Amino acid sequence: MIIESTRFGTLGIRDEEVLLFEQGLIGMESCRRWVLLADAGNSSLAWMQSIDRPDIALAVVSPRRYVADYQVRVNSRDLLPLALESLKDAQVLVVLNKHGQELTLNLKAPLVVNLENRRGRQLIAKNDHELQYTLGATLPLRRSA
Repeated sequence: MIIESTRFGTLGIRDEEVLLFEQGLIGMESCRRWVLLADAGNSSLAWMQSIDRPDIALAVVSPRRYVADYQVRVNSRDLLPLALESLKDAQVLVVLNKHGQELTLNLKAPLVVNLENRRGRQLIAKNDHELQYTLGATLPLRRSA
């Protein structure tokens, strides 16, 4: 399929690249189909581009890259829709935001993706994580993917 994204221009996406978030994301429940794009200029950064709303792209990172002891505690029933055979099949990502001159991570509501079946879900961690964890160093948020 071809989508015209506002951030990355024309994208050709194969069906097997689509991530399905059946419940959408918090505040974006209608955005259920996403594609994960590597950032061309920063290997620690990726972009989740909405297929349903080509004007929406979220910067995402692996939380452990910035918070070494990051763990997510959730109810096991919250993971059932992902059909994980093993917790090792789960990829955890968090959304990166820019607030003024600071970059923050939403550690409270991570995105959990089963890479085998391409299903994802945004969960609310039971841990006492921050919604806006401020990073010490800034990352360039480029428009290329």
